[in-house]
Amino acid sequence: MSAREEILRRIERVESARGARRATGDGDVAAAYARIDRRYLRRHHGGAGDGGILDLFAARVADYRATVLRVRVSEVPGTLAERLAAGSGSYGVPSGLPAEWTSATRAALVRDPPVSSLDGLAGAVTGCAVAIAETGTIVLDHGADQGPRALSLVPDRHLIVVLAERVVADVPEALERLDPRRPLTFVSGPSATSDIELTRVEGVHGPRALEVLLVE
Repeated sequence: MSAREEILRRIERVESARGARRATGDGDVAAAYARIDRRYLRRHHGGAGDGGILDLFAARVADYRATVLRVRVSEVPGTLAERLAAGSGSYGVPSGLPAEWTSATRAALVRDPPVSSLDGLAGAVTGCAVAIAETGTIVLDHGADQGPRALSLVPDRHLIVVLAERVVADVPEALERLDPRRPLTFVSGPSATSDIELTRVEGVHGPRALEVLLVE
């Protein structure tokens, strides 16, 4: 068999497989998905609710040069008020953010600010969908307590309230909790980039400052 014939044979085989996949119904796709071997290591650390993964999460987030404050539920309003008072200007908050979190705040809050006003805000306050201890990553799915993606990217300062029950050990656990049909934003520290000489610049593609309130 010549090289040309071998190439054509391989192309024909691939095209035949594509045709078979297009003819496959949703039920067959679901069955094929269920047959995927998932006997890989899914967790390197303890599960959700394990104090050890909270320590790991806090340490990994701090490694990214973010500020981490560990508080009790009753301390959230006061701590958030102090952090917001340290800055100046108004802060954008999604309408679904629990009202008790900002009940002690004297700083000006703008509920569901329009996109056109985001650049003029001092920062944004949101919740999160899930947080990953292994990587120190916080994931937003832009639900009611998180607001649209622009709210978490345009203002220069982002304060995220992370509840302990939303912290998981590893990436596989996080993916099981997330809906891939939703817009997902993965936050690993303040926005930062570097050039070929490794000069680090923060705030290029998102907030320059990230503050995390870890609620235990």
